[in-house]
Amino acid sequence: MQNSNKKNLNTSEIERSLALAGVCQAAALVKQVSKHGMCDEQAFKASIESIIITEPDNTEQVYGEIGNLKIGFDMLRAQLGNSTTPKDTEITRYIANLLSIERKLARSAKRMNELGDRINHIKRQQLHLDLFEGQMLSNLASIYSDVVSPVTAKIQVSGDPQLLKQSDNQHKVRALLLAGLRSAVLWRQLGGKRRQVLFNRQRILECAEQALAQINQSR
Repeated sequence: MQNSNKKNLNTSEIERSLALAGVCQAAALVKQVSKHGMCDEQAFKASIESIIITEPDNTEQVYGEIGNLKIGFDMLRAQLGNSTTPKDTEITRYIANLLSIERKLARSAKRMNELGDRINHIKRQQLHLDLFEGQMLSNLASIYSDVVSPVTAKIQVSGDPQLLKQSDNQHKVRALLLAGLRSAVLWRQLGGKRRQVLFNRQRILECAEQALAQINQSR
């Protein structure tokens, strides 16, 4: 993402905004799947693929390109902006839970190592299976259930009970939560802290506005 406006946003702020948008996007897609049984395909693919991009050359590469994070940046702007439109409390809860779970997970070297091993196994399986096949999404969901869920209380996902009973939707939701966690880990690695969301809200919002302007300009 080019930094060419007059806001004097530094590279660290811009990169953190990408990772935070990744968290927001995963949360938004969880809501879409839980309520409608489907979600934006481009955003879904970018979020899921971010799980296995563990050695990127830069932060943007984790998500393929900045345009793949449009939903995340839209959500980031909506949640932090001064609009009179009510904030989405469900999305806020998912984001807060993901950031909280990441902090708890980070305190356990054993869990983090297990998470890395399981993700590396998924990468090896890609030699034989497409990442978006049902079995692979099930495998990603299992990583969340086996490694992440025992660390803390489960995230309560709201939605259509009939849709949430379907195994395919359950796998998508858990895989997306894992994607959200991956972005939360990245955000912390880039220097992200929860207090920044409170005290640096305007700077984060400026990053989101700049990103969305670039995305819209390229379309």
